[in-house]
Amino acid sequence: MQDRLDRPQNWKELCKVIFSDTQVHSTSYLSNAGGFPTVSTVTKGTGFSFSDITEVAESLTIATPRDVPIFVDWGDLAQSPWTKPMEIFARIGARLNEFIEVDFLDDHGSWTNVGGAAITSGSATQISVDASSIDDIVRGCRRIIRVANGQNFMAENGLGFAWSPGNFEFLEAFSQANGFSSADEALQKGLAAQVQYLGAYHYITNDNAANHMFAGVRKLHRIGILRKLYGKASEIPFPAGSTNNNLSGIGFYSRVDIGTLAPSGYTTILLDVNIV
Repeated sequence: MQDRLDRPQNWKELCKVIFSDTQVHSTSYLSNAGGFPTVSTVTKGTGFSFSDITEVAESLTIATPRDVPIFVDWGDLAQSPWTKPMEIFARIGARLNEFIEVDFLDDHGSWTNVGGAAITSGSATQISVDASSIDDIVRGCRRIIRVANGQNFMAENGLGFAWSPGNFEFLEAFSQANGFSSADEALQKGLAAQVQYLGAYHYITNDNAANHMFAGVRKLHRIGILRKLYGKASEIPFPAGSTNNNLSGIGFYSRVDIGTLAPSGYTTILLDVNIV
C-alpha cells in the first residue's frame, strides 16, 4: 500500500463526538444565571424562597455534508497497484476526516478570545509564540479556565492545545532546555506529536485558522456525525459521465455529514488564542 501524507487529525481527542442518525441533536443544561443556585440568609422563625430552575436548550444540527467521489478506469484498476479499493477508500476516509478537523478549528469565533502579553481573556491582541513565551501561554490559559470556574472540568477532561508544527517546535525547544530527566529524554527523542507536558495535552495540526489556535478544556466542543453514512464505502460500476454516457470503470464514493456546537455555557473555557 502506498504511504500517504495525511494531515494531522485531533478532533476525536479534543471534542466530544456524537454519532447520531437524527439531524437535530438537542442538548440542555442548567443555567448559571444569577449564580444558580443561590445561597440565602436564614432568619430563625421566618420562611424562605425557592430558586427556580432555568434550563438552557441548544441544538446541534448535523447538516453540513461533504463527499469524495473518485473514478478509476477498468484498465487502471487492473494494471496499477495503487488503485485497489482498500487504498482508494483509505484516502477518501483521510480526506473526509481532515475536513472535520478544519471545520472544528474554523469555529474559533464561538470561543473566548485570549491575547496580549499578559495572556488575557477577552483580548484579541496577537501573542508572539517562542520558546520563552510558550510556557506563559499554557499557564495563562490554565489561569483563565480557573477564573471561569472550569477547574473541575479541566481536572476531569484535561487542558488541550492544538499547535501548528512551527509553534510545537518552540514547545519542544522549551522542554529540551528545562528539567533534568525530562529534558534529557526530549533531547534524545524529541516530543511526540501528542504529548502530555506542562500539565496539558499538546497536539499538532496544520489546520488552525490563520492567527488563531484552539486551547481549552477537552471534550466540551461538540461534533455531530451522521452515523449511517460515516465510513460507508460505495462502489458504483459504470457510473454516469457528465453527458449521461456511462464511464468504463468504477466510481468509489463516500461522504460525511457533520455539525459543530460550542455550548454557550462552556465558551468561557474554550479558548481562541490569537497568535502572530
